Parts: sequence; structure tokens; C-alpha cells
Amino acid sequence: MTAPPPDDCLAHNDWICGDYLSTRRQILLDALAQHLQLTLISVALGLVIAVPLALLARRRRWTVGPVLGITTVLYTIPSLAMFSLLLPLYGLSATLVVVGLALYSLTLLVRNILAGLDGVPAEAREAARGMGYGPMRQLLTVELPLAVPAAMAGLRIATVSAVALTTVGAIVGYGGLGNLIYAGMNAFFKAQVLTASVLCVLIAVVLDLLLLGVERLLTPWRRAGRRARVRSRAVAGPKRPAAAAPGQRV
Repeated sequence: MTAPPPDDCLAHNDWICGDYLSTRRQILLDALAQHLQLTLISVALGLVIAVPLALLARRRRWTVGPVLGITTVLYTIPSLAMFSLLLPLYGLSATLVVVGLALYSLTLLVRNILAGLDGVPAEAREAARGMGYGPMRQLLTVELPLAVPAAMAGLRIATVSAVALTTVGAIVGYGGLGNLIYAGMNAFFKAQVLTASVLCVLIAVVLDLLLLGVERLLTPWRRAGRRARVRSRAVAGPKRPAAAAPGQRV
């Protein structure tokens, strides 16, 4: 008499499987931690490099073309080729993935920071100079705060892109959740592929929302401006149609 086939989702290789979450919890947590670590360190490194580059391009206008050109060329290099080019320098290590992701983030960060600095109203700069602000104080207290919305937009895009590109690091053994995705695809382990992919999406969404919250905290004047506009519309009331002239049909 043959034994009945097992009825658990792991044995059936289902896409959605609660047993996979309970039996591989530590593996998922370790991959999730590595994914977050690679993403955050690479974006932070890219930001540290991008801010001086954007300030240089803002101060020396002739450097705008070379800076944007070089960062754009780096962004167009396919991820596999980028890691291969960095392999002689860093070997099969997490540093290789971090540096590659940081280079990819430069074009988004530099462009948006530079756009934010260029978008600072001339009246704000003139007012700061009239109050006796020096170049450094004007940059730190006037220009950079006003450039935050554009800079944060670039940072949000760069962060979400880094979450996705981190999975490619699985080719060198440092891909976070990408390691589970690639291993699951090779073995056609449905639950592992789907679970790791969903976690990647959740990481991207959560980090994007967190950065959006940080942006709102750093730009309180934008909320005050919206409230003032809403209050002014409420005080003004709805627009009334213009009165018709004598003898004119309405």
C-alpha cells in the first residue's frame, strides 16, 4: 500500500506557502538585513560624492557638462558590465556591489541637487547678501534648504533604484534577497522566488515613504504655504459671476 502524497505547500511547490515563511524565517531575515545594508550604504556613499560634485558644478559653471556627462555615462553601463569592471579592484566582495550602486546613483543625485540649487530664487540670495550672509552661510542656511525638495526627489529615485539593482549583486554572492531569488529560479522554488520578490517591493515602498516623511520634516515652509493658500481661498469664498451690463443677456 502506497503512502498518501504529502499535502503541505512545500511539497507541492506552491507560489504562496506559509510553511516557507515559518521554516526559513532566519534565512529571510539575514537576506533582508544584507539587502538593506547594501542599499543604504551605497546610497549614502553616492550622496557623499554627489553633493561636492553638484556644488562644484554650481560654482564653476564650466564643469557642469563634464560632471553630468561622466555621471550619465556611468549610469548607462549595464550592471553586469559595471561589476565586471570593478572586479579587479574589489574582488568578489560586498564592497564591489556598494561601489557599483553608488556610481549608479550619482547621475540622479547630482542632477537633482544641481537643479535644486539652480532653482533657488534670486530674491532669496539677494536678501541673504543684504543681511550680511557670507557665501558659506548663504549656502548652508538659504540655498541648500531651498534645494531640499529637488534633492530629495533624486534621493528617493536613487534609493528605489538601488533596492532593485542590489539583487544583481547575487552574481558575486552579495545580493541580499537577490541571492534567494536567483537560487529559487535555478531550483524553480516558487515560494522562495515570490517571497523574496515581494520583500524587495516592500523595502522599496517603505524606504520611499520614509524619505517622503523626511522631506516633509525638512521643508515645513511648504506645508505652511499650502495652509495659507487654503485659508486665503476659504476667506475669499467662491467666485461670483460678473454682473451683466444693462441690456446684456445673461
